[in-house]
Amino acid sequence: MPYVNIQTTKGATRSQKAQLVREVTDSLVRILRKKPEHTHVVIQEIADEDWGFSGLLTDDWKKKKAR
Repeated sequence: MPYVNIQTTKGATRSQKAQLVREVTDSLVRILRKKPEHTHVVIQEIADEDWGFSGLLTDDWKKKKAR
């Protein structure tokens, strides 16, 4: 039973999330021959203030980039 966890910052539309779930599932079926009814895909949206990289929180990085 495949379980895929996608973590991203907030902002994806419902349509984009549906496309991700569909395409990840299709890839597992095509490449690994997994059954789609046994495939779970979870999308976790994380607030910019709760995600950091390059030594900065994402919201601070976006502010810095906008300058």
